[in-house]
Amino acid sequence: MGGRWRTAVLVPLLLAAGCGGLGADPADDPRALVTMGFGLPDEHATARVAVFRRANPDVDLRITEGAFDEQQFLSAVAAGEPPDVVYADRRKLGGYAARGAVVSLADCVREHGVDLGQFREAALRQVTYGSEVHGLPDFSSVRLLIVNNTAVREAGLDPAAVATSDWAALAGVTDRLARVEGGRPRRIGFDPKVPEFLPLWAKANGVELVGGSGVDVRLDHPKVVEAVRYTADLVAAQGGWASFRAFRDTFDQFGAANQYVTGQLAAMAMDSWYINTLATNSPDVDVTVAPFTDRSGAPLTESGGQAWAIPKGARHPEAACRFLVTMTATDTWVTAATARRDALAGAGRPYGGTFTANRVADQRIFDEVFDPRGNRVLERGVPMVLALQDQAFALPPSPAASELVRAWEGAVNRVLTGGQNAEEAMAQAQREAERALRRVGGR
Repeated sequence: MGGRWRTAVLVPLLLAAGCGGLGADPADDPRALVTMGFGLPDEHATARVAVFRRANPDVDLRITEGAFDEQQFLSAVAAGEPPDVVYADRRKLGGYAARGAVVSLADCVREHGVDLGQFREAALRQVTYGSEVHGLPDFSSVRLLIVNNTAVREAGLDPAAVATSDWAALAGVTDRLARVEGGRPRRIGFDPKVPEFLPLWAKANGVELVGGSGVDVRLDHPKVVEAVRYTADLVAAQGGWASFRAFRDTFDQFGAANQYVTGQLAAMAMDSWYINTLATNSPDVDVTVAPFTDRSGAPLTESGGQAWAIPKGARHPEAACRFLVTMTATDTWVTAATARRDALAGAGRPYGGTFTANRVADQRIFDEVFDPRGNRVLERGVPMVLALQDQAFALPPSPAASELVRAWEGAVNRVLTGGQNAEEAMAQAQREAERALRRVGGR
C-alpha cells in the first residue's frame, strides 16, 4: 500500500481501554492507533476488534471508550492532536467533512478494493460530501411503529387503526387510547417522538427539512410547520409536554416492566433497535410492528446509524484505513453476529439479528446466523425491519449539519413548552440555520 496511506511500522498490538474523551494522549505514545466515540459493550464490538487484531498484529490499538464528544473532537483536530479513527453519527459527518475535520476515503476505498455498492443507499448518502466518501457506514437502524396490542384492544380498537396515513384519524385514535387524569397522563396513547423524529414527520407531509447539496434548508416550509403543529398538539392533548415527558421518564424502558408490559404506552414511533430490547426483556409481550407511512399510506422510514471516519491530521492513516475497512467488512460482521448469537444462546436468550449498513453482510447474517428461538416479538418485527431497510431516506450531508439539528430540535422544544407557536419557532429555526450555513461558507 502506498500514497497518502503509508505510515511507519507500528509496534505489536496492545488493546487498551480509556475512560471518556481521547483516553491516552497520542503524544505520550505516537505509535498508538487511537479511536474516539467507540466502546466495547458486547460481542458486536469485541469480536470485530478481535478480527482486526488477528489480521494486524503490528498495530498498537487503543480503544478509548466513551460517547463521541463533538466539541472535544473538533478541538483536538484544530490543535493538531486528533484521534486516528472516529466513530460518529452519520447525519453529522457532512459537517465535519465540510470543515476539513475528516478526510476523503477515496484512496483508502480504492486501495482496499471496497465495493461501495454493498452499502445501503441512504447510509452511503449520509457519508458522501462533495461527491467523495468521507466515512464507512456501520450499524443501520430504521424508524417504525410499535403498537401495544393489549392496550389498543382494551380500548375497543384494532391495532391496524394506529397508522400515520390519516393524521385526523390518528389524533382521534390517540384520544381514545390515552388516559389522562387531572391533567396528568396515566397512559400515553401515541408518542410521536418529537423533536427527534421531525425529519420523518416532515417527509411524511411531503417535504425534506434539508434538500439538494445540504444547503437548501426548509425549516419554515408550511408543511414542516404543519408537522410541528400536529405533533405538538398530539402531546398537548395528552397532558402537555411537562407532564408527558415526566410520565415517560418513569418508564422502565430497558427492563422487564417496560411500558408495553405495564400498559403505560399504547403506541409510539421508535427506532428499530428497540425490537431487540423488547424481545430480550419481555418476550411474551403482544405487539404489532408496523411501518410508519406518509399521508398517502406508502411506507416511509428514515435511516440512522454511525460511521467510521479518519480525522485530518491522523498520525496513522494507513492503519486507520485498515481498521475501518475491517470493521465494516462482510466477513467481519458475520463473525461478530455469530459471536453475539452464541453468547445470547448461552444465556438462554434469543438473537434478533444484527442490522448493518452493509446489505451483503445482512443477507448472510439473516440467512446463516439469525436465531429468534421462537420469540414472537422477533418473528413479527425482524421481517418488517428488513423490508424497510432499503426504502429508507436520509437527509443529505450539510456543512452545518450539527447546527441544523440543533435549530430544528430547539424550535420544536419551544413549541412543546408553549414558548412559541409553530410558525414563529420554525421561522426562527430557519434564520438560525441560514446563519450557520453562512458561517461555514455554505451559502
